[in-house]
Amino acid sequence: MRKAILIFAIFSLPLLSPAQPLLNTFQKNIDKEFLPDENINIYGLKWLPHSHDFWVSKPDGIYLYDAEDLSTNKLLLSADQIKSSGLSTSIENIVWSKDRSKILIYTNSSKVWRVNSKGDYWYFDLHSGKGHQIGKKFSSSSLQFAKFSPDNKTVAYVYKHNLYTEQINSTIIAQLTNDGTNRIINGTFDWAYEEELSIRDGFSWNDDGTKIAFWHTDARATKNYLMIDNTDSIYPFIKPVEYPVAGEKPSPVKIGVVNIASKRIVWMEIPGDPANNYIPRMDWSGNNEVMAVQLNRLQNQAKFYLCNASTGNTTMIYGEKQEPGWIEPFNLLDWDGPWWLWSSDKKFFLRTKEKDGWLRICKISHNGSQEQVLTKGNFDANLLAYDDKTGDVYLEATPYDATQRYLYKVNINKADTVRVTPAVFEGTNIYSFSPDAAYALHINANINRNYNLRLVHLPDHQKIYPKREDVFTQPNLGFKLEKFKIKTEDNVEMDGIMAKPNDFDPSKKYPVFFFVYGEPASAVASDVPYFNDLIAQFIPKGFIGIALDNRGTPVMKGTEWRMSIYKKIGIINSRDQAMAAKQILKWSFIDGDRVAVHGWSGGGAMTLNLMFRYPEIYKTGIAVSAVTDQHFYDNIYTERYMGLPQDDEEAYKQCSPLNFAKNLSGNLLYMHGTGDDNVHYKNAEQLINELIRNGKVFQLMVYPNRTHEIDEGAGTSEHLAAVFRKFIEEHCPPGAK
Repeated sequence: MRKAILIFAIFSLPLLSPAQPLLNTFQKNIDKEFLPDENINIYGLKWLPHSHDFWVSKPDGIYLYDAEDLSTNKLLLSADQIKSSGLSTSIENIVWSKDRSKILIYTNSSKVWRVNSKGDYWYFDLHSGKGHQIGKKFSSSSLQFAKFSPDNKTVAYVYKHNLYTEQINSTIIAQLTNDGTNRIINGTFDWAYEEELSIRDGFSWNDDGTKIAFWHTDARATKNYLMIDNTDSIYPFIKPVEYPVAGEKPSPVKIGVVNIASKRIVWMEIPGDPANNYIPRMDWSGNNEVMAVQLNRLQNQAKFYLCNASTGNTTMIYGEKQEPGWIEPFNLLDWDGPWWLWSSDKKFFLRTKEKDGWLRICKISHNGSQEQVLTKGNFDANLLAYDDKTGDVYLEATPYDATQRYLYKVNINKADTVRVTPAVFEGTNIYSFSPDAAYALHINANINRNYNLRLVHLPDHQKIYPKREDVFTQPNLGFKLEKFKIKTEDNVEMDGIMAKPNDFDPSKKYPVFFFVYGEPASAVASDVPYFNDLIAQFIPKGFIGIALDNRGTPVMKGTEWRMSIYKKIGIINSRDQAMAAKQILKWSFIDGDRVAVHGWSGGGAMTLNLMFRYPEIYKTGIAVSAVTDQHFYDNIYTERYMGLPQDDEEAYKQCSPLNFAKNLSGNLLYMHGTGDDNVHYKNAEQLINELIRNGKVFQLMVYPNRTHEIDEGAGTSEHLAAVFRKFIEEHCPPGAK
């Protein structure tokens, strides 16, 4: 339920709904160091594979740079060459051939579920500058994950859930799988796998280009969620989405390897019932060998298998177990970050795992027989990159302050963990590494100054670009941010970020606006300003804005902190928030009669829990797109943190805000889109019925046919913001008294 968008995807800065936790308010105050006004737009750079070269798109064409020497650059394709091929839409990404003589330009993309993962691909020969469209006979904006074969002669892609190859020069197309339908999925995934396991690209070539390994999903037994579309035609119609709710079995998934020449598919014989297990990660561990990890249904046991690509025979080499709790099926702090990293010779892989109460980085031999813990000490470490030449493993850690992040390194042959980020860059430091880990794009965020961006050489952290001196300037936001720690009556110490208006007067009392999320998918209190844009509008008007991270949030405070929420979502997290608020209301400048709270999705559920379970504290709340009953959300996310409902029905009952709606006494505004395929509108209607049954007066704003983000259609975002503002100003009046 990744609805408080991870701020650490900042390098791509996706366009988000203004009602989600945004950076928009703060982006307006990005200084010149963040977007250098020199010749190279490093903000938009994208790395080439296996190197520290990068490309940027300029109005006159695509340019290639070497991070080692930025004084020279190469025009790869001119705008005229691109246009002459027939390509007229914008360049969204580039896929490179192994020898870097050919590229695929990805363009004209469209959304599958959450992101735009299907579109058009155009092939270009960089020597001649000539190009043509790949898969031209197929419908527009329909190809997925196109990539070159290692010999650079063929392109493979997914079209309508089948795998294809296409010869570049002859444009001969071969179909590798034939059973693809809306429910039989090859080379990509169904809704639940994409949303909750953060995987979309579901196939890869082996080293010599003779085979492709791919995921195969059978979603035929997964029940449809029937969504009604009342706005796109005179007669309403149904939109079915395969969606397994908590308690329903997962769609069975298996790994196949297809021989390109014979088209023969060999299925990897991974033991266990595929309808009660997941395969969240897979890649080539040799030219004829695949490594796949299997998670059990409860996601608290992981088994690593080496699979023979020719015979399908498998050998379990390594296992992990986490009880109580779960094993994260993705990189904890970056959903798209590495789950493991192989050495170039495939003799070992690196992995972040919970061990001895902390996140540790471990070096594991190819056959799983040897494990070496690389990071030691009482702090969490999260794997980022590996330099195969030097043996340096790069990681992020926060030994002293969980609201911050710094780059460290540890060598596979040494025991010392060394900080790489210089002391001047206090705050949260985010790195986008070149594939060879020799360079990185570095962003420094601090609540007291504007973002600062640079290209750096590693491991010395020498700035390569821009050339001018680092300048740290203060943001002009209309309010000031400060950190604080607060200890609750349960002896839980929580980190918080507080926003005060610039004209703050400590002798007066201010209304307080809590921004909440509070689930294991995201944290909100860090050096990266995480206040909702809507909340930020109220702070200059005389509000105090506060964001807190409770137990169970994915911050670097150790295993016990993160796992304490297991089977207690809605209970332990709402209590932590409420007990912290209880202490905050004792502050002399807080008006305890004007207390508002807001959250979206998981944060919407938190808002409801706070309003229903602690009505004496929270007087006004706006909940958006909330999960109102744990039974209603998808199985992968919910069962990971709650277990199966059939095993512990009482836990599901106690954790669902719906069952406490009878306690509402404050002012509640609830918002939801009827076209939400993530947190379905059923959650809203069940909540509405329960509030009506208990005679509770509340306000409701329904957005017809809008999805989870509620940002589709002219005027939608502006309308939502206006309704939000009006409700708060009426029920929790701004201004100091």
